[in-house]
Amino acid sequence: MWLLRSPVRLAASCGLRGGPSLAQEQLKSEGKPQKQICQVVLDHFEKQYTKELGEAWSTVREVLTSPLCWQYAVLLNKFSYSSELENNLHLKGYHLFQETSPYLPGSLKCYISRTPGRFPAQKHQIGKLKKYYLLNAASLLSVLALEIKDGERVLDMCAAPGGKSIAMLQCAWPGHLHCNEYDSLRSKWLKQTLESFIPEPLMNLITLSELDGRQIGDLHPELYNKVLLDAPCSNDRSWLFSSDIQQATLRLIQRKELSALQVQLLRSAIKALCPGGSVIYSTCTLSKAENSDVITHILNSCSNVLPVDISELASVVSDEFSLAAGVQPHELFVLPVKGKAWGPMYVAKLKKM
Repeated sequence: MWLLRSPVRLAASCGLRGGPSLAQEQLKSEGKPQKQICQVVLDHFEKQYTKELGEAWSTVREVLTSPLCWQYAVLLNKFSYSSELENNLHLKGYHLFQETSPYLPGSLKCYISRTPGRFPAQKHQIGKLKKYYLLNAASLLSVLALEIKDGERVLDMCAAPGGKSIAMLQCAWPGHLHCNEYDSLRSKWLKQTLESFIPEPLMNLITLSELDGRQIGDLHPELYNKVLLDAPCSNDRSWLFSSDIQQATLRLIQRKELSALQVQLLRSAIKALCPGGSVIYSTCTLSKAENSDVITHILNSCSNVLPVDISELASVVSDEFSLAAGVQPHELFVLPVKGKAWGPMYVAKLKKM
């Protein structure tokens, strides 16, 4: 059973019980089309996560089922800096994420707000770099935990849509960054994202590929100092609002196969690491089978891999995120709650001997 590290009180419900949710009422009043919850998925999650998360699930569910409770962070692009944008963020109540954290390089600036809402998105313009990237702040934790240094060879194994690759390049100047995405449509999206944020000279340090991640370890053995595996997973936020019930049902059936794929990808990531290199495994699901069970399987079956303690990072970011208690020192588990609606996000760090 998962418990939140700090108790959270919900002053007002933003969930399913007691009639229409706050988000539904707001959407009606604003005249916007209402996102519909997929009951098949919710019923499945209700059964699984009540068992796995215990009392924490009801709190998490209330946020996940109400999009207007969600929060979005603004990651500034150091390659297209705007003091006017930064001043505007301050005026709108945003504050700098972890301004004094030893884990956060000074070159990475990410603004967050405790108030639900989304900063306006920017359109893609050929030849013009975007000034910021909108993201779930919890996704930065995998990048920070990787601790990239200048000159290192880095692999982003499942890189689309590109937010984590962009965050890496805000942190350091890798000697080489390999951004891989197996799906061709998502690969095009990744390429466009990188071109929108990264200046052309720096793009020469980046390799884009559409390889099957399970083969990269054999194709490039012991090549990389750092590997980020943001694994394909049950995207809980997205799945809850599936518009196609048949597709949603099929996803739930195929969900059982995901952990096997994740183990294969992680084995490949470890093969691709130099001795002494480290890998971050992350997902955006609450599912134990896709999170800690995958890591446990790898630690029990790979003699050349050790867990890396990231509990100090957890302590540093605990004011901004709602973290599950009871995890292992090599894990972080972000549970979304009202006012800290980041996640879900699971992060684990391993080192190759």
